[in-house]
Amino acid sequence: MTRSWRQNLLAMPGIGVALLPKLLCPLCWPLYAGIVSSVGLGFLIGTTYLLPLTGAFLALTVGVLAFRAKQRRGYGPLLLGLLASACVLLGKFYFDSVSSVYGGVALLFLATVWNAWPRKLALPNTKVQIYGVHERRL
Repeated sequence: MTRSWRQNLLAMPGIGVALLPKLLCPLCWPLYAGIVSSVGLGFLIGTTYLLPLTGAFLALTVGVLAFRAKQRRGYGPLLLGLLASACVLLGKFYFDSVSSVYGGVALLFLATVWNAWPRKLALPNTKVQIYGVHERRL
């Protein structure tokens, strides 16, 4: 299987993000501002666009948690995701609380892991448990 140059080109943004320094480094923010401004996206740094973008991405995440929630883990991860999204939005844009934002992100991470964790299923007439796989008995 050979990869064309176009497929390799599609991997470059991911490699570039991986090579960037950590986001928590305050000395790196001018670097990020320069990179974002150089590609014409400097307007995204302001709070005018940051609130709608943050809300849109959090809504997308909660939407993914809501998709087929009843068939996976129920509505627990969805409710935890809603609480986490509220913590992130209110902590960032209303209370200006860093701990609330980090707590909300941690809760959102827990909600996604909880939602993705496979369920234990017991096979009828056996004591064997398998994770998330249905088997047919002949």
